Amino acid sequence: MFKSVVPVLAQVPAEICLGQQNRGMATLKAISIRLKSVKNIQKITQSMKMVSAAKYSRAERDLKQARPYGIGAQQFYEKAEVAPKEEEAKKLFIAITSDRGLCGAVHTGVARYIRGELAKDSNIKVICVGDKSRAILSRLYGKNIEMVANEVGRLPPTFLDAAKLCNAILNLGYEYTDGKIVYNKFKSVVSYEVADIPIFSLKSVEAAEKLPVYDSLDSEVIQSYLEFSLASLLFYTMKEGACSEQSSRMTAMDNASKNAGEMIDKLTLTFNRTRQAVITRELIEIISGASALESKD
Repeated sequence: MFKSVVPVLAQVPAEICLGQQNRGMATLKAISIRLKSVKNIQKITQSMKMVSAAKYSRAERDLKQARPYGIGAQQFYEKAEVAPKEEEAKKLFIAITSDRGLCGAVHTGVARYIRGELAKDSNIKVICVGDKSRAILSRLYGKNIEMVANEVGRLPPTFLDAAKLCNAILNLGYEYTDGKIVYNKFKSVVSYEVADIPIFSLKSVEAAEKLPVYDSLDSEVIQSYLEFSLASLLFYTMKEGACSEQSSRMTAMDNASKNAGEMIDKLTLTFNRTRQAVITRELIEIISGASALESKD
């Protein structure tokens, strides 16, 4: 029977046979290339998840040690009941983000919070710690950005980094009355929230009603403490943001790996079905040719 098929196939135009074969092979090749690329992406996301898990463990340990810095500085403002003078309000917002992405909506949440405040008051000045917040805010509020601190997020933040940032803010030349440090507050490995910490100028602290509780303090002592407290708050918020970023990246890479696995299963099923369809079509052509030849004889 198979010998009799050859003359029948010879009567079919070569363009038709080659066209059908090429269409099937092209589809199989495209699916195979896509399947291979998704598998490579899954390997990358799994590796990034493992790296983020290790960095998260370290960031969580560092955060426990950094929390006393932030809590102590906040208690001073609360107990002294420091409040800004409304008639002279000049606000400054500090956005704590980083230069790195692939970590969910960590940076977007901080930028969205500040964007909402800028919509209410367009005179607010912003300092972006990390390039991600600058990229988001510069689209609509580029004129409000006073300074951008880059190279954030590659290494764990230290108190020296916070001190350098504090010195740059104080030497910026913008005399603010009050402001906020907007950051991501770490809650658990799968949860964080956007929070803010108030900051005040020397005049606002000196005008506080309950400042005499801390005995007699001159302007020089208060100024020195405000510089140290700002550096402490920046250090604390950078640690909170780093821990939230690593936990969010770990979760995001885990979800990406799962999605890649589901896509691999679907592409494998599609590849097998397409290959089976090509084989079935070729068998049908052979059998049809043999049947036509037998009926002709």
